[in-house]
Amino acid sequence: MKAVIPVAGVGTRLRPHTYTQPKPLIPVAGKPLIASIIDQLVSDGGITEFILVIGYLGDKMRNYIEDRYPHLDITFVYQEARLGLGHAMYMAIDAFKDAEEVLIVLGDTIFEGNLKALLMQPNSCLGVKKVEDPREFGVVEIGDDGYISRVVEKPRIPKSNMALVGLYKISDVGILIDALKYIVANNVLTIDEYQLSDALMRMVEMGVQFTTFEVDNWYDCGKKDILLDTNAMLLKRQGNASEDIPAFENTIVVHPVSIGENCQIKNSIIGPNVCIGDHSILNYAIVSNSIIGSYAMIEEAVLEKSIIGSDAAIKGLSLSLNIGDNTEIDFS
Repeated sequence: MKAVIPVAGVGTRLRPHTYTQPKPLIPVAGKPLIASIIDQLVSDGGITEFILVIGYLGDKMRNYIEDRYPHLDITFVYQEARLGLGHAMYMAIDAFKDAEEVLIVLGDTIFEGNLKALLMQPNSCLGVKKVEDPREFGVVEIGDDGYISRVVEKPRIPKSNMALVGLYKISDVGILIDALKYIVANNVLTIDEYQLSDALMRMVEMGVQFTTFEVDNWYDCGKKDILLDTNAMLLKRQGNASEDIPAFENTIVVHPVSIGENCQIKNSIIGPNVCIGDHSILNYAIVSNSIIGSYAMIEEAVLEKSIIGSDAAIKGLSLSLNIGDNTEIDFS
C-alpha cells in the first residue's frame, strides 16, 4: 500500500504563520503536523511508501521530510497550479498507478481511530464522522444496501450529516485513475476546483461499492482554534509530552507540555497544553493552551490560546495572539 498526502495548499486561514512555512510544518505537540501524520501511518498502519504532493513553499517541505525520514520510500510530486484535491491526486497518478491499494490522507488533518481496522477493509472505504452542519464538508449518503450511494462536496441542502474526514482507502486504484482523468478531461469543476469527491462519485457511478469507516475524532487543522485543540489532544497521547523537564528557576509546569531543547525559563507558569520550541526564552510569563515557536522570547506576558511564531519577541501584555515568524511586539 502507498499513502498519498497532498500538502500543496497555501493555508490562508492560518496566516500570518503560513507566510513563511507550509501549514503542515507548523509545530503541534512538539513536532510539525506532517510528522504526526506520517508517524501514525508508520506505527499504526505499517506504511513505508509515501507520495507527497507539494506546492507552496515545497522546498521547505521536501527538505524537512528528507531529513527526518531517510529510511522511508518517499516520492515527491509538484502541483504547480493549485486546482483542488482532485487535481492534486491527478498530478500524482504516475507515482501510484502500480499500487495495489492507496491510502489518501490530507496533510492538515489529524484523526483518532483504528487505522489497522480501516486498512483491513476488503473494499474501498471512506473515513467519515457525523457533524452538526455538513454544508462545509464533503458529504456521503448511504444507500439501502449499506454502500455509499452519493458523494457531494459542500452541499447547500445536505441529505446526510456524514462528513468526509480526509481519509480515503482505495482498493480500486485503476478505477480511481480513470475517474480522476475523467473529471479533468471533462472539466468537472465544483466550487471552481477539481474535487476528489467528484472523482469518488464517478467511481460510484462506475460500480465501485464504497463502505464507510467512522473515526472517533478528527481535527481539520486549518484554523487557529482547531490547531490549538489538536495540540492539546496530541499532548495527551503517550510519548508526545515532555517527561524529563529540567528544574527551571522559580517555575511551575502544569502537564501536559512539550518543551524543546535549550530553553531558558524562569519565574513562570507553563501549562497545561503548551508546546514550546527549541531555544526559546520565557521570563515572568504565564502561558496555557498555546504554541510557541523556536527562538521566541516571551517576557512579562500572560498568554492563553495563542500561537507565537519562531523568532518572535513579546513583552508586557495579557492577550490572545496569533503572531507569525520574525515578529517583535513590545507593549511595555
